[in-house]
Amino acid sequence: MFGIGMQELLIILVIALIVVGPKKLPELAKSLGRGFAEFKRTADNFQSSMMAEVNSDPRPRTPSISQRGKGRALGIERAEEGAGLDTEDLEKGDRVR
Repeated sequence: MFGIGMQELLIILVIALIVVGPKKLPELAKSLGRGFAEFKRTADNFQSSMMAEVNSDPRPRTPSISQRGKGRALGIERAEEGAGLDTEDLEKGDRVR
């Protein structure tokens, strides 16, 4: 159980009994159990909703390629947009993107 042996578990329970007290320990254990159950239920609902969303999407998730950029490496289109500049248009210190 989480790599905790019987001796470690017993020590943890004894410390919890001393810190919390014998009257409050069952109430604390009950509230912790409810909290873990609520967390598990929420996680299961989230997982099932994500799986339903993935299964309901009929479109494949592939990037669209424009006719202009077909057969070119990614980023070439953006580089060609700035290719119309001549060196005379640039001044010293201008950054080329």
